[in-house]
Amino acid sequence: MLPQLSESDNLHAIAIQLVASKQGALPRNLNRATHAQIMTWLSNADPELGSQVHNIQGAPLSISGLIGHRRKKNFVKAGDEFTLRAGILHGDLISPLLKGLENHGLGKVVMVDFPFSIKAIYAMPGSHPHVGSSQYSLLAKAPSLGQDITLEFLSPTSFKQDQHIQPFPLAHSVFGSLLKRWNTFAPEALAFPKIQWNGWVAAYDLKTKAIRMEGGPQIGSVGWVKYNFPDPEQARIANILAHFAYFAGVGRKTAMGMGQTRLKQR
Repeated sequence: MLPQLSESDNLHAIAIQLVASKQGALPRNLNRATHAQIMTWLSNADPELGSQVHNIQGAPLSISGLIGHRRKKNFVKAGDEFTLRAGILHGDLISPLLKGLENHGLGKVVMVDFPFSIKAIYAMPGSHPHVGSSQYSLLAKAPSLGQDITLEFLSPTSFKQDQHIQPFPLAHSVFGSLLKRWNTFAPEALAFPKIQWNGWVAAYDLKTKAIRMEGGPQIGSVGWVKYNFPDPEQARIANILAHFAYFAGVGRKTAMGMGQTRLKQR
């Protein structure tokens, strides 16, 4: 179990700007490497905490893949810039992660034998488009958006359903995933009861996309979905969870680049 300390109510999203140190094709299985690199930085500052986070079922982190431009066949040139984003669901992780990054310095990072250098680290809200912060207690008071909520799925998003993978983000899958993560990491006083979601998909624009991982390609949906919740109480909770998705991600493998999600404002 993670420690229940004074900052556990806090949520953060930080961005690490990386620069390719050579030209060539990026490795296709970088998502596991980005996860491992975040864990290395965390462990460099606090090895015991790093081990705890690594062993938690459902990590208190969402980690993007490398965000940036690729040319044909995943080719990049030296000097091309990328962003690695980490959403932090337990506030006591932010200080050791930033300390680990500070200890590393603006130096070389090698992931799957491809060299990068760290150009900048952004942690202050407003300093970078992928950076933000909030608190569970503030999100719990988020103003209602009404019955309609639109989410953008920025990286492939899918869900485990029985023994199969469901790539379509149905309301009960999306908000059930978010509810589970909220109840795992939010202060106990802010936990929600179990919900039988009765929301439905009102409109969508989606396509399937694959991320290559060690076990083979992982397929999910990218695009946007508009959900409608006729029940006012479910709409209220879904609204809170939609804001939470910015930090938590949605669905499977959110610590390995999948399920990056944000609320689409009207």
